[in-house]
This record gives sequence, structure tokens and C-alpha cells, in this order.
Amino acid sequence: MLDLPLADPGPPDLRSPWRYLLGLARAQWRTLVWGCVLGVVWMTALALLPVALGRGLDDGFVTTGPAGGTTTTVAWPQLLTWAGVLTGLVLVAAGVGTLRHRAAVSCWLQAMYRTTQHVSRHLRRAGPAVAQQVPTGEVVSTVASDADRIGGALDVVPRFAGAVAASGVIAVVLLTRSPTLGLVVLVGVPLCVASLALVVRPLHTRQRAQREVAGRLTTLGADTVAGLRVLRGLGGEQVFADRYRERSQTVRRAGEDVARVQAVLEGLQVLLPGLLTALVVWLGARFAVEGRISAGELVAFYGLSAFLVMPLRTGVEALEKWARALVGARKVLAVLRVEPPVVDRTGEAQATDPAPGSGAFAGGDRAPVAATAAATLVDPDSGATIRPGELTALVSADPGEAARVAARLGRDDDTSRVLLDGVPLVDLPLRDVRRRVLLSEAEPALFSGPLRDTLDPWRAHTVAQVMQAVDDASAHDAVASVPGGLAGRLPERGRSLSGGQRQRLGLARALLRDPDVLLLVEPTSAVDAHTEARVAARLQRSRDGRTTAVATASPLLLEQADRVLFLVDGRVRAEGRHHDLLADVPAYRRTVTREEDG
Repeated sequence: MLDLPLADPGPPDLRSPWRYLLGLARAQWRTLVWGCVLGVVWMTALALLPVALGRGLDDGFVTTGPAGGTTTTVAWPQLLTWAGVLTGLVLVAAGVGTLRHRAAVSCWLQAMYRTTQHVSRHLRRAGPAVAQQVPTGEVVSTVASDADRIGGALDVVPRFAGAVAASGVIAVVLLTRSPTLGLVVLVGVPLCVASLALVVRPLHTRQRAQREVAGRLTTLGADTVAGLRVLRGLGGEQVFADRYRERSQTVRRAGEDVARVQAVLEGLQVLLPGLLTALVVWLGARFAVEGRISAGELVAFYGLSAFLVMPLRTGVEALEKWARALVGARKVLAVLRVEPPVVDRTGEAQATDPAPGSGAFAGGDRAPVAATAAATLVDPDSGATIRPGELTALVSADPGEAARVAARLGRDDDTSRVLLDGVPLVDLPLRDVRRRVLLSEAEPALFSGPLRDTLDPWRAHTVAQVMQAVDDASAHDAVASVPGGLAGRLPERGRSLSGGQRQRLGLARALLRDPDVLLLVEPTSAVDAHTEARVAARLQRSRDGRTTAVATASPLLLEQADRVLFLVDGRVRAEGRHHDLLADVPAYRRTVTREEDG
């Protein structure tokens, strides 16, 4: 009855937090229904224990004779029968309770992992947009804490179903034996739940506020760790430590606000069912003295009243967990609702990039597109044409302007009108575009783990080929700085490396991928002049005969370019060889040589 493993979590329902939670429940309805059936049987068996005990006392011990001279005899057949019933109920409760717990844990894990999959898959499709709109700490918290809260909301459902069923059984038994006691329970239980629900609402509000400040604290911590080297250089550690201490105190105060309401709720969970139990026992004792109920029924009523605390606490726990899950689902939806900048319009299945040279599509009947070095890119917005087999440079007085043209050429978003060999990029399968056109930014992302896996994620190249790409990027010093070289582990974001070393490792990774079209944005902005000269010469050699475009204003790189496009206000105003533009275009000369007007 388990729906694991989760090969495909299915599309999430983004209309509201409640609908998202219901969507998760529908995705695992088999496990949920099975858990509810087990929960009903388990808690009903527990609820019937006092009833069986009361019947055993009444039927197993028979009182005869007039008042004042009665004698009690043991009716062994009836006593043994009810003892067997009690034993059977205990065994059923124990066995079914174990299965119920297993189903509940499965519900929790499935909901938690589905939420994690929803977030991780959406981050893969819309990562840059999420990073711009949602703080890093908030994204981390969706997986670290919110997914667990959402799982808890489904974990409690089987027990809640059992609590409802047990309350119904108790009410029926009491109404059958004593209508007055039955009415007390039927009225008292909803009143207790309603009273506790009044406390759950302010608890929900305070939990949401605590989640907000905790997310901001996580973001501050992540930013501080990422910029620790800069902070030490500026002597700003104490300032950020004080800021973190202040934020942590805000989180502590928010936690105390939650704890106050939580304490009231915990106290009421004991007080209100206790008062109801005391009332039922008091009425039952009076009825027993008056002869309206038997001694066995009094024992049964007391046991049922004491047991009633369990379903009531379960109901309150369910309300609390659902409130926490709503807070978590709201945060998860804030991430999932971020629109990805690029959407595949061709119907091809979304998937991670294929290994270099695979030429495969994720789905459909379309034949694979053969890789070819003859790829021409045309950007109508800027007038830039990247010819096949050439090293083209994009130069602008505003570096961001050239970077934006490179981003359009790489289909960084779906506003691009760029043509690849005459076909609009937006009309091509995204998987094919990513295979043929590679955009490498000025600050490449380096992931923790073995250095070789960072450079060659698919292990599609030999060590010699990897080292050749390292040599082309002049990144031997970066590899040597990692203990163990290619087999060594790179820390998160390559923190142990300098900015120039990270740039050159990113360049080595791009060269190793060997795409039809390689787009580089300021690949040498953080390296010294001698290293930059080596990188420029080796880039020309390693990409000889393949299409390459570089957004840069570095004279060392521009000297190696086959053609330079000079951009002004986002449009190509001049093109030609570097030396020709230096001589003929004053604005280009000022941009490249950093001359000032007048």
C-alpha cells in the first residue's frame, strides 16, 4: 500500500496553500486511505476496551438475593469469554497500531519528499529567477523545515480519522446505555474542540511571524558566510556579528510568543478533556448509586471518559499541524510561483542537459539533431551576427550591455528573438539549445565535491582531456591549489580559490563541453595581464574553427578576435578587426584604452 518510490511527484497545485496540500494528499491517496482504515480500526479497538471490561464485570459476576443479603457468584464461561474479547482487542490494537504507524510515517515521508522534489525541480528550471526574487535563506528553509511541516500534516490524518471514529463509538455507547451521558459527550466534545480551535488561530499567526524572521536570519547567515573573506579584509566581522545577534534575538522573541500560546494550548488540552471526564464520571456515579446503571457500566463510562482525552488531543494536534503546514505551504508556493525565464514550447520533456555529443532528446518522435560546428547566431535586437567558425568579440562602453546581448544569444530568457541557423531559438527544443549553445558567465557556479566532477559532471572525458582543457584555460594553479588535484574536493562555491582561479576553472569546464557555439562573458576580468595573455592565445587555438563569442573590452582578448562588434546603446555601430577599429572609431578607442574625453 506504499506509493514509494517517487519517480515523478506530479505537477503541484499552485492556486492556494490548501489546494497544494490537497494535491499532495491526492498523489498518495492509496497510502492515506489505507492509513485511515488502520487508524479507525486501531482507535476503535482501544475505545471498546472499557466497554468489554464493563460487560465482563456485569456478565462474569452475578449478584443474587434480596437487598442486604446478596451473594456474588462467578460465571466462568461469560468471564472467560469477555477476557478473550479483551485479549483479542488488545492484540488487534497492537498489531493494527504498528501497521497504522508505518502507514503514517509513509504519508509523512511521501509528502515531504514530494515537496522537496517540487522545489528542487522548479529550481532547476527557474533557478536564476528564484535567486533574484526569493532570498537564499527562504529557499533553504522550504526544504529544511517547511517540507517536514507539510509531511506532518499528512502524518496526522490517519490518527485524526481514528479519533473521529472513536469519538463516534463512545457517543453511541453512551447514548445506548444512558442518553443523558451520551448527550453530555456529544455536546462536550465539540465544545472542547471549538474552544481549543480558538487558541490555534493566534498560534498560526505567531508561527507564521516566527517563520518569517527565521527565514531572514538564515538569509543573513548565508550572506555572511559567503562574504566572510571580504568581511575579514574590511574588518567588518564584528558589525555582522552584532547584526546576526540582533536578528537572532528577534527570532528568540518570536519563538517565545509562539511558546506562550503553545503553553496555553497544551494546558487546555489537559484541562478541558479532564473537566469533561470529571463531569461524566460524576454523573455516572450518581446514576450507579440510584440504580440507573450497573457497576460494570460505571466502570465502562469512566474508562470511556478517560480514553476520550486521547481523541481530543489528537484532534487538537491535527489542527496545530495543519496550521503549521499552511505556513510552510505558503512559503513553498512563494518559490514555486516564480516563473522560469525560459520555457520549452516544443513539448519536449524537461530534463537535465545531456552528456556532450549525445544528440538525444528527452521525448517525442523527433530525430536527434546532429551536432555541427557550422552554427550562425543572429540577434535582430542588436544587429549582432555571430558567424560560424569565428571568434567574435562584443564590446561596449557599458559592460552590462554586451553581457545582455550574450545572454540573449544564449536564450537566457524567452524574450529573445535570436535565430540559430535561421530558426528562432524559442522554437527549438530547450534541450537542443542547451546542447548546442553554451553561455558561461563572468562568475561561474562551482559546486562542492570532487574537482573533476565540477569540470566534467558526466565523466564523459578522459583525465588527459580534462587536463588539456585546464591547460587551455591556464588553470593549472587552480587545480594545484586543491588538495588532491582533480581527485580533491572543492569546498562550497570554491571558497578556497581566488576570483581569477574560479573564472579559469569555469572557462575550462566550458571548453571541455565543446559546444557548437560558446558564449563567454568577461572570462578574464579577475586575472592578471600575463595570465590573461596566455588565456587569450590558448582560447583562439582551442576554439579554432568553432563558433565563439566573447563579451569583453580587454585588448589582449580583442587582439585574438577574428571580428569585433562595437555596441552603442544596445546596437552594433561598427565592426571589423581590433586594430582597424582602434584607428577608425574614436568611441571604440576610448572604450578599449580607457581614455577620457577632453
